[in-house]
Amino acid sequence: MADPAVTEMANKLAVECLAVQKEVGDDRLFMKVGEVLGASSQTLEEAFLTAIRTRMAEIQGRDFLVKQLQSHRAQKPE
Repeated sequence: MADPAVTEMANKLAVECLAVQKEVGDDRLFMKVGEVLGASSQTLEEAFLTAIRTRMAEIQGRDFLVKQLQSHRAQKPE
């Protein structure tokens, strides 16, 4: 288990990275950030990648639910 300080740093960096990633339109920016982190701290790199992946998975899950609901409502007779 990672040090709570490392987890907190990774979480903050993940949130910032996703915001920058969206603004610049580079959906793989997090991989580049991971490489930079890994050059000096494998522990922070792993925590960061975990934080990114869980957030990205949540986004995909929410998008899926929205599409499912839209599809359901489109098929519903008025």
